Amino acid sequence: MPYFNFDLVIGAEFRSQGAMILENTENAIEKADSLANELCMVCPELCSKGCAVRVTDGDCNELYRAPVELVGRG
Repeated sequence: MPYFNFDLVIGAEFRSQGAMILENTENAIEKADSLANELCMVCPELCSKGCAVRVTDGDCNELYRAPVELVGRG
């Protein structure tokens, strides 16, 4: 099974949020969306800064970015 890394992107800075071994890229995308949603609730100040959760594979290729933003609220 593939290994995926998750980073919080703030401007040009990348902060590691951990890594997981998952069945496929689709599951990694779902995890990134979930993490972005959690970060938005826990750290609402990130929502207005254009932050994102980045998913990379074991070779550091970027696969996806989930924006940290309020979705479906308000």
